[in-house]
Amino acid sequence: MRFQNKAVIVTGGSSGIGRAICQTLAREGAAVTVFDRTEEVREGGRPTVAEIVEAGGQADFVQGDVTSWDDLDRVVSEVATRHGRLDVMINNAATSVGKPLLETSEAEWEQVMAVNAKGVFLGCKRAVQQMINQAVRAEARGRIVNISSQHGMISSPGDIAYGTGKAAVVYMTRQIAADYGAQQIICNAVAPGKIITGKPGRANDAEMIEYSERRTPLPRLGTPDDVASAVAFLASDEARYITGENLMVDGGWMAA
Repeated sequence: MRFQNKAVIVTGGSSGIGRAICQTLAREGAAVTVFDRTEEVREGGRPTVAEIVEAGGQADFVQGDVTSWDDLDRVVSEVATRHGRLDVMINNAATSVGKPLLETSEAEWEQVMAVNAKGVFLGCKRAVQQMINQAVRAEARGRIVNISSQHGMISSPGDIAYGTGKAAVVYMTRQIAADYGAQQIICNAVAPGKIITGKPGRANDAEMIEYSERRTPLPRLGTPDDVASAVAFLASDEARYITGENLMVDGGWMAA
């Protein structure tokens, strides 16, 4: 129960990796707030909050958009009022268009940057605003875990906007860790490799799966639970002397 009596926000927590993070932290005692545009589970199934509560955990849903400062301000304020503080902010929400440079429109570029880069910037900023005035617990005023990607460090095949946005997440994580370490705010990232979420879209195309299997040294592709376990470690008191890191959860992809 590493997260007993701890308040956690997970953006994009209704589906995929975000859903697994919510469920994992709730099982370990966290009071989880799922922040998303909808409670619909894109890969199918019952809403994340309903699943957690039925299993005996604590969870709430707050509707909102990570591209909106007002929405993020509202959810952080609500959590701080309800629980007295925000212990962990997990910036997970992301989107993609799956197009190379010449096929990506300006509007598509701006939408991906709004969610993948600006959304993380706003989430980190509002979390730090809250955390910097909190009492220190287990050598930290608060912890931030951003979900980046292996494609924030290498090319994202045919998806320039996604890769660029994730590269921004890697950089922001290091910058925030450096700027606010003295205030005992911990900021790390988890970089998933190929994760099979079951959500519809280009990522599940046969050619993309075959490419990922060929590139991954371990004999399987990742699952949302693989990422959630890494997030839980970095969000916990066990990682009290780790900050500014971008932890790969990629089955060895970047080592090959």
